Amino acid sequence: MMPYKIAILSSTGGTNLQSFIDARDRGELENIEICCLITDKALCGAAQKARDAKIKVYFIDPVPVTRETYDQSVADTLTYFNVDLVVLGGYMKILGPSILERFQGKILNIHPSLLPKFAGGMNKSVHQAVLDAGEAETGMTIHYVNEVVDGGEILLQKKVAVEKGDTVESLKTKVQALEKEWYPKVVKMLAEGKNPKELTS
Repeated sequence: MMPYKIAILSSTGGTNLQSFIDARDRGELENIEICCLITDKALCGAAQKARDAKIKVYFIDPVPVTRETYDQSVADTLTYFNVDLVVLGGYMKILGPSILERFQGKILNIHPSLLPKFAGGMNKSVHQAVLDAGEAETGMTIHYVNEVVDGGEILLQKKVAVEKGDTVESLKTKVQALEKEWYPKVVKMLAEGKNPKELTS
């Protein structure tokens, strides 16, 4: 059987990437190949984690080129590997039309809130917004990517309580634990032709 190929895009520390590496090493991603990491930050933690795990790293520098040229380079790299799924994990760039059109219905993102609440934010700003709003619960959302930021079809949400004394850092830790558990599971289900919506929240 041909492997189900995924590419991971990241600009940050690589927490989501590491969850896939760990799941792979535990034998939980049978027939799934992490074919490459694409990053716009040459020295980010994700790039180092990928190298340590013997995953090919492609640094595509967005600085000296137009946005369209950068996006085209990303799309061409994904096409070269003939990926089945593009997995965003801490990727701090909005995907352009050349990527979205070529990989429509094949791009996943994970967001650290219960969308549609707190859409558009990133990382700690989302957790701060949750605290500022006095929310009783928060969580994470795994969704398809389309032209609307954080607006694609939701596949899975998992919740956690916001408790008295929680801080941005404590919420981040709680939500990242959910991400680490569920992101590889959702990708595995897609690789097996299953619907992640069958997983209860």
